Amino acid sequence: MLEGVTFFILLCCHTTLSVPAHNKRFTMKTIRNFSIIAHIDHGKSTLADRMIQLCQQVSARDFHDQLLDSMDIERERGITIKSQTICLPYVAEDGQKYTLNLVDTPGHVDFSYEVSRALSSCEGALILVDAAQGVQAQTLANLYLAMENDLAIIPVINKIDLPSAEPEKVANQIEEDLGLDGDLIQLCSAKTGEGVKDILEAIVKHVPPPQGDPDAPLQALIFDANYDPFRGTIISCRIINGTVKSNDIIYFMSNKASYRVEEVGIFRVIKEPAKSLSAGQVGYIIAGVKTITDTRPGDTITLKENPCAKALKGFKEVQQVVFSSIYPISTDEYEDLGTALEKLQLNDAALTFQKDSSAALGFGFRCGFLGLLHLEVVQERLEREFDISLILTVPSVKYIFYLKNQSILEVDNPAHFPDPMQIDRVEEPFIKATILLPERYMGVVMTLCMERRGENTSYHYPTPGRIEFSCELPLAEVIYDFYDKLKSVTQGYGSFDYELYDYRKSDLVKLDVLVNGEIVDALSQLVHESKARARGLHSCERLKEEIPRQMFKIAIQAAIGGSVVARTNISALRKDVTAKCYGGDISRKRKLLEKQKAGKKRMKTVGNVDIPQQAFLAVLKSEQ
Repeated sequence: MLEGVTFFILLCCHTTLSVPAHNKRFTMKTIRNFSIIAHIDHGKSTLADRMIQLCQQVSARDFHDQLLDSMDIERERGITIKSQTICLPYVAEDGQKYTLNLVDTPGHVDFSYEVSRALSSCEGALILVDAAQGVQAQTLANLYLAMENDLAIIPVINKIDLPSAEPEKVANQIEEDLGLDGDLIQLCSAKTGEGVKDILEAIVKHVPPPQGDPDAPLQALIFDANYDPFRGTIISCRIINGTVKSNDIIYFMSNKASYRVEEVGIFRVIKEPAKSLSAGQVGYIIAGVKTITDTRPGDTITLKENPCAKALKGFKEVQQVVFSSIYPISTDEYEDLGTALEKLQLNDAALTFQKDSSAALGFGFRCGFLGLLHLEVVQERLEREFDISLILTVPSVKYIFYLKNQSILEVDNPAHFPDPMQIDRVEEPFIKATILLPERYMGVVMTLCMERRGENTSYHYPTPGRIEFSCELPLAEVIYDFYDKLKSVTQGYGSFDYELYDYRKSDLVKLDVLVNGEIVDALSQLVHESKARARGLHSCERLKEEIPRQMFKIAIQAAIGGSVVARTNISALRKDVTAKCYGGDISRKRKLLEKQKAGKKRMKTVGNVDIPQQAFLAVLKSEQ
């Protein structure tokens, strides 16, 4: 008993003990798990870079910007797609050593599910606000996520070095709009490093240490995973209770699979092995898990011999809002595509897929996404990381069909469109959109929303000169090119956030595209009747630009049932068959031309038109 008291007194006096860190019972008091959340491009990754440098975790020679953004696509687009974790050793001003587990998160609305998973492993969050732009739509959305997880929130005003920075005005916004304590606000410039030391001190003081019992049965939450071809699944987890070490037999509670642990460790700039992980820590587990489906984010890991009483709550099921079919260009790559999607789903739990087939494109997969950017990122990752060439169908949303026989049908694929004679009514999903913008752009934004069938618009002025505009919009109108148009008409100053609202009655039709009289099922779309002709004309014009000319005329049509609503033609290549005729009777030339005409007519009935991959992609792109 006296030994235990002595141990506690020594720890409180900050005496360094020779006991390994993972065996200290009270090391949880020096752990801080926190996340950085913000709107797009408010400086999350740059702030993470400065913290890593301040804690001396990377040499000047090895440092590069956006150190935690590990994917090429993240650096090229300048956005964070995957949440990344790093463990930072930090010595506070009072001399106490702390372990800071930092999670850098995405800012785009399509990756909000990544943010929610990252926050589940934290006790605190830095909410970053741009000193020039102020509070934006995604700032509010991420704040609500942090509040749902009961996190300690520290507001940070970034980019105070900008000439247009207004930190006092933004501080008022944070107090009034977000309802956060103004005394906690930290000022910094992530670019220059000014104020970053003060932020780390605020984290140590205001973010509580994790709770848990290192001696209890193991209870660990999987919040991410990725696949290594040599070592199997690398599991990212937060240890809630208990301890895990090498050679332990772990047990997945959702599917009852068990594996022997090969290695545990923490996240530095590279993965660093450790003797064990105990309650309060964030780290990784490698256990030779080759079966990809055994690992699921949100699952609970425990020990097989001493299991915990119940599984952790996990994550709520994500709702996909955009659906598209993905096909390999080469049919030989179908199985490779299936394996690639499984590996990608391990690292991206918001992606869903199931088998699909098309008369034009063969076998593929019907996939669900959180938005159009999510779809583009998945497509690029499949092509880069797995070297598979793909064709995508036109994105659609999930509609609800009420049939005359009283049955209800959910349809996200035009191929499953029911017989129009059997349809009683159709309902489509609506969203509640929140747009923050400068007052001068109000007119063009309202016009844009009305063109997209917007309803029940309202607005208020959170601060002088800025408007928060709310509108209910059909989701199908938003996924197409709404975000691009919004950024264009507001010169980049408009910010957009949305949430699914309800389903409403809609006049929906199936728009088919015919090339040379044959329906190309991969280009079929479900559209609102009022938009059918415009969308059909757009598809026809795009195909005309991409399909190469043949020796016969090709008709490209857009049709609703038996009614053609748009049409364009690709002219035939024409060989000069009369070139060999020099003078002579005109009837000879006519005979040759008639023969050519008959040949072209015959060729049109038997000739095949190969549609290149670029044509499918061109239909997806919006009009410039």
